[in-house]
Amino acid sequence: MVLTREQELWGIALWVEKNHGDRGPTYIASQIGRLALEGDDAGVAMWRTVAERYDRLGSAPGSDRFI
Repeated sequence: MVLTREQELWGIALWVEKNHGDRGPTYIASQIGRLALEGDDAGVAMWRTVAERYDRLGSAPGSDRFI
């Protein structure tokens, strides 16, 4: 099975939610910071995109994360 890039990004966001829960934003920020220090602009961009997906998971219908 081949995933699209969009499916990969959503998969990473879901993995972060499952494995880090409410600490997901901290985990994502640490990845962005680490990659920024390494000069990996593409990695930083990818994790910023994951962060957007992660945020959208919390606002999905039926989600009670922010209640």
